[in-house]
Amino acid sequence: MKYFSLPSDLPGQVARAARQTGLRAWQTGRLFRQVAQRALDAVQDVLRAEIQSGHARLVADFLADKALPTARALLLERMAARLLLRIGLRGAFMTNIAGWVLPFVLEKLFQAARASGLLARLEANPTVSEALSRLDELRQAAARLLFPDGETEARVLTDEEAAALLQQPVKKLTAQSMP
Repeated sequence: MKYFSLPSDLPGQVARAARQTGLRAWQTGRLFRQVAQRALDAVQDVLRAEIQSGHARLVADFLADKALPTARALLLERMAARLLLRIGLRGAFMTNIAGWVLPFVLEKLFQAARASGLLARLEANPTVSEALSRLDELRQAAARLLFPDGETEARVLTDEEAAALLQQPVKKLTAQSMP
């Protein structure tokens, strides 16, 4: 069962929001990454606090979609409040951003919990320290789903490769060479 549905016009909404704030298209990706990272941190903080309070079973039930509706609503409310505090701005614009970023991040977290098998290990380990380490593993798995970099083939250049790249002449773009 899905808790949230993302708007079908999400890229269009991001583009309109970027235009309203005066941002360029290349800046929105960086900002989305920052907001998604802060949302993941906020979710992690709330789940970590619940585990430290002795409610590891509640966290496992929340991640497995077995939590009671009132407990789920309370956790979601805490996550949204923590996210708004992490963003640091107030107003309807930030509330709207939190309203569509938090469900996206939670869906990736649930997907990572189901796919990685960490959910079963979280339920099997009743101690707080083991549950916290499993939660950290889950956060890393969700971060890999949120921010995949493997397809770009990005890598760190060695000193020799960087020097060779800097020695190459820079091509100037002309109106004819642009598509």
